[in-house]
Amino acid sequence: MTATDTTIAATPRPSFAILVAISAIGPLALNLMIPSMPGLEKTFGVPYGTVQLTLTLYLIGLAVCQLFYGPASDRFGRRPLLLAGLSLFFIASVLAAIAPTIETLIAARLLQAIGGSSGIVLARAMVRDVYSREKSASVISYITMAFVVAPMVAPVLGGFLEQYASWRTGFWLLAIAGAVVLTAAWMTLPETHVARGTDPQNFFRNAGRLFAIPKFRGYAFTLAFSSGVFFAFLGGAPHIMMDVLKRTPVEYGLWFVTISVAYMIGNFLSGRYTQTVGIDRMILAGNVVTLCGGLLCLAAAITGFLSPATLFLPMSLAAFGNGLTIPNGTAGAISVDPRMTGAAAGWSGFTQMGFGAAASQLVGSLQTDQPFAVFWFMAVASMLALFIHWRAMRLA
Repeated sequence: MTATDTTIAATPRPSFAILVAISAIGPLALNLMIPSMPGLEKTFGVPYGTVQLTLTLYLIGLAVCQLFYGPASDRFGRRPLLLAGLSLFFIASVLAAIAPTIETLIAARLLQAIGGSSGIVLARAMVRDVYSREKSASVISYITMAFVVAPMVAPVLGGFLEQYASWRTGFWLLAIAGAVVLTAAWMTLPETHVARGTDPQNFFRNAGRLFAIPKFRGYAFTLAFSSGVFFAFLGGAPHIMMDVLKRTPVEYGLWFVTISVAYMIGNFLSGRYTQTVGIDRMILAGNVVTLCGGLLCLAAAITGFLSPATLFLPMSLAAFGNGLTIPNGTAGAISVDPRMTGAAAGWSGFTQMGFGAAASQLVGSLQTDQPFAVFWFMAVASMLALFIHWRAMRLA
C-alpha cells in the first residue's frame, strides 16, 4: 500500500446522501426556472435575449467560481468553502423570489450560481480525496445517477408552477431546499482534505501546469464539447417547444423527464462497468452515442419532421452518451495530479461550464431568426468531443 493509499484509507468519508444533496442543489436551481423563461419575456417586457441572461450568467457563475472553490479548498479545506457557498445560495434564492425587475433577477441568479457551484466542484474533490482513480469514477457515476432525480423533477415542477402558480414560488422552494442542505452539511459533513497546503493565489500557475498535461487537456475539452451539446439544448429547446411547436411549459417539463432518465441510465452503466472497461473506453463509447443523438436531432429539423418526440428522444440518446462520458471524464481530469485535485476539479469544471454558457447564450441569441441553430450546434459539438478524445487516446 502506497502513502497515497494509506492517506485515502484513513480519511473520513462523507455519506453518499450528503454528497448527492450538495451536488444536486446547483443543477436543481438551473433547471427549475427554464420552463418559465418564455413567460419572463412577457412578465418583464424585455427581449428573449435578456431573459436568456438568467440562464447564461448562471452558467458563467458556475464556471468561474469553480476556479476559486477548487484551489481554495486545496488550501483551506473542502468543508468551510462548501458551507459558505451553500449560505450564499440560500440568500440569493430569497433575493430572486422577491426580485422586482429582470436586472435584480439576473443578479440574484448569478449569486445563486456562485453559491451552488460550491457543491458541484467540492463534491467531486471530496470523492477523489477518499477513493482511488477508477473507484472515484464509479462513485461519481452513482452520485450523478442519484442527484439527477432532482433536475429530472425540476422542469416538470417548474412548468407546473409557471402554468398554475408563479415562477417566484420556485425560488421560495429553492430557498427552502438550500436551507435544508446547508443544515445537513453543517451537522454531518466531515473534512476530507487532510493534506492542505496549496496556495489558492497560484490557481493560474496551477492551470498552466494542468493544461500542459496532454491527458488533462483531452479530458477537459472532451467534457466541454460533450456538455455543450446539452447546454445548447437547454438554451434552444424551450423556444422550439413553446414558440415554434406551440406546446405548454408542463409538456416541456414532462418531455424533459426522458432526457433525465436517459442520463441516469448512462451514469448507472458508468458506475457498474467503469472499473472493468476503463475510463477512456467508456468516454469513447459515450461520445459515439452523443454524436448519434446530435445528428438525429439535426436530421429531424432539416427534414421537417420536428415534433416533441423527434426533439426529445434523440436528445435523450445524447444525454445517455453524456452519462457515460461526463463522470469518467471528470474522474480522469481530477486524477492527473493528486497534488492538485481541487484545482483540477475547478479548471475542468470551468472549461465545461464556460463552454456551456457560451453555447446556451449563442443559441438563445440566434434562435429568433434561426430557430434551428441549436441543432447545428449540437451536431458540431458532439463531433468535436469525439475527435478530441480519440486524438487524446492516440497521443497517450
